[in-house]
Amino acid sequence: MLEFLGSYLGVIIGIIVVILLLVILASGYVKSPPDTAFIISGLRKKTIIGKASIKIPFLERLDKLSLKLIPIDVKTSTAVPTADYINIQVDAAVNVKISSDPGRLAMAAENFLNQNTEYIGRVAREVLEGNMREIVGRMKLEEMVSDRQKFAELVKENAMPDLAAMGLDIISFNVQNFSDNNGVIDDLGIDNISQIKKKAAIAKAEADKEIAVAKAEADRQANDAKINSDREIAIKNNELDIQKAELKKNADVKQAEADAAYQIQEEQQRKTIEITTAEANIAKQEKEIIIKQRMAEVAEKALDAEVRKKAEADKYARQQKAEAELYERQKNAEAKKFEVQQEAEAQKSRAEAERFTREQEAQGIRMVGDAEAEAIRAKGVAEAEAMEKKAEAYQKYTGAAVAEMMIKVLPEVAGKIAEPLAQIDKITIIGGGSDNSGVDNVAGNVTTVMAKLFESMKETTGIDLGEIVKANTYDAKVNRNIHVTGVSEGDVIGGEIVKNIIEDSAQ
Repeated sequence: MLEFLGSYLGVIIGIIVVILLLVILASGYVKSPPDTAFIISGLRKKTIIGKASIKIPFLERLDKLSLKLIPIDVKTSTAVPTADYINIQVDAAVNVKISSDPGRLAMAAENFLNQNTEYIGRVAREVLEGNMREIVGRMKLEEMVSDRQKFAELVKENAMPDLAAMGLDIISFNVQNFSDNNGVIDDLGIDNISQIKKKAAIAKAEADKEIAVAKAEADRQANDAKINSDREIAIKNNELDIQKAELKKNADVKQAEADAAYQIQEEQQRKTIEITTAEANIAKQEKEIIIKQRMAEVAEKALDAEVRKKAEADKYARQQKAEAELYERQKNAEAKKFEVQQEAEAQKSRAEAERFTREQEAQGIRMVGDAEAEAIRAKGVAEAEAMEKKAEAYQKYTGAAVAEMMIKVLPEVAGKIAEPLAQIDKITIIGGGSDNSGVDNVAGNVTTVMAKLFESMKETTGIDLGEIVKANTYDAKVNRNIHVTGVSEGDVIGGEIVKNIIEDSAQ
């Protein structure tokens, strides 16, 4: 059973592995068209053009590089002087592309990976323009105008090493136009026309001359033939020299290109060595910085440990001191609390004693108040009984009682009338008449007011107080000359009302 389970588990694992491989193959399958280079990098470096391959997911990367033609319009931005010092401008149509050569393709991948064709064309245009200006400076205007193909080949040969170093190839180079602002090229055309006409005229003259010579001097034909033969030989020799010079020139150009390529390679190697040296120095400096950082960290940790140790010691000392102070404050607080409690208990005892004293005083005051209230009540009852008796008397003696009351208040009324005079500190009297002074007027003001009062009371109550007052005079006692008005006969009991009034008045 276990063997069956083991074999079954092995089959399942194998199926899972196969499925994973199929998934990896399906997700990493790439196919490159003929005009695009697929560059796989990561675990391996591989370039695919028009083929299919597998890219391992997550471990390898796929980049694309277009191999299509890149058309470039190359123009000299400013006028360039030729070898014969004539400023001209050149316009050329050039087609370049990324080279399919593995070495150049690798260089192109380093320079233009994931860049668009506009960027590549802009870089190539700058290189071609520089080389075209260089060739313009090396050739004469007439030579360039008469042999554009030669000019194009020279530019291609001069620019090819620079572009090859970037991974680019020149597919075609066609000169579109030569132009100048001074009309020199147009003048060259006019000069050629003149030269052609001149040659035609000379040829005609030569023909006429030959005819004349043939007729006149037949014997000179042999000499002329010899001269022509020598001329032809010289021309051929000249052409041979020119061809030799051209071959030497081409050889010099090739040698110069080789020397330039060697210098470029040497410069690249020097640049690589300098970069490697600079990187090594940078790495060394980085290591030194890391070592210094580690040393600083160690010093910092040592200093931190020392400071922490000292801080902990200070903290322990402060903590012990704080605990001692806290213990002392607690003891002082407990002592103070005990004193406060004792004081509070003493105050409580004093308050209880004072409360008891006040309760006793309040009880005595309450008893006194009860006695006073009882006395006031008894007095009120007595006064009420007296008033009741008096009211009953008033009911019996109506006119006499009113007269008695009015007589009793006369002294108080007179005092109230004279009270303003008592408040006067100084009086200044002006005038006063010839018979009496102003002082008499002031002094008589009280009696005048009293007389007015008696008349008002007589009119309102019918009782003549003046007659009642006169009842105690000599004339009243002897002659009985008194007439009391306002008291009815019903008020006279046994003829004693007037007597009582007089006695009351006298009292």
